[in-house]
Amino acid sequence: MYDMETRRSVLRLVTQGRSLNSVSTETGVSRAAIRAWQARIEPLPRMARDCPPGPADNASYAYLLGLYLGDGCISTYARGGHSLRIACADAWPGLIELCRAAIPAVRPGVSVAVVQRQGCVMVSSYDRHWPCLFPQHGPGKKHDRPIELVGWQREIVDAHPWELIRGLIHSDGCRTTNWTTRTVGGATKRNEYPRYFFTNKSADILRLFTDTLDALGVAWKKANAKNISVAKKASVALMDTHVGPKH
Repeated sequence: MYDMETRRSVLRLVTQGRSLNSVSTETGVSRAAIRAWQARIEPLPRMARDCPPGPADNASYAYLLGLYLGDGCISTYARGGHSLRIACADAWPGLIELCRAAIPAVRPGVSVAVVQRQGCVMVSSYDRHWPCLFPQHGPGKKHDRPIELVGWQREIVDAHPWELIRGLIHSDGCRTTNWTTRTVGGATKRNEYPRYFFTNKSADILRLFTDTLDALGVAWKKANAKNISVAKKASVALMDTHVGPKH
């Protein structure tokens, strides 16, 4: 048996645009029970009724979505407000500025604060509509729960795939130089080549990254369970054109 507060908490996830499958997987409550609660419990107001029509700038949103999925979170306060927070390393001041610019491009008029932490800053913005724009928000760590794009997000990503890839790389990826050695004419020569890596603990976020690469014609391989590598020359050239190293 589930108490009323538990039932309302589960229904709150559904009103955020989450699928019954993902809510059931996260909470352990069956889809049949959730459907029954929806019919019997006075419904909570659906977020869509009070949400903005969508991001003000879709390309900026795709980039911010990548940052959020990599190094972002949304904090909820007692009075119902929400704060979007993106962690950006001090080593990349250009990334910090790109993040600061993307937030008001997506939600014009919101304030953006930069709070210094050890080795990084938190680029933060308080607005009650952030869960509307990032329905992946939920309790716990992202790699411990399903991460799925809703329909309108998929349309934006399909229209602006490189912006999503750039956001994911800027948050949880890097461009680095690898090297190997080979023997030529009895002499050992060092061969250097550029490579992109993307690292994330969430299988769903990794899949979103690789599915988007596939759609863009970028060759990749899985280095291990948490790392995706892009190393083929033509694919690295594509990544350099549309993403480039952090700065």
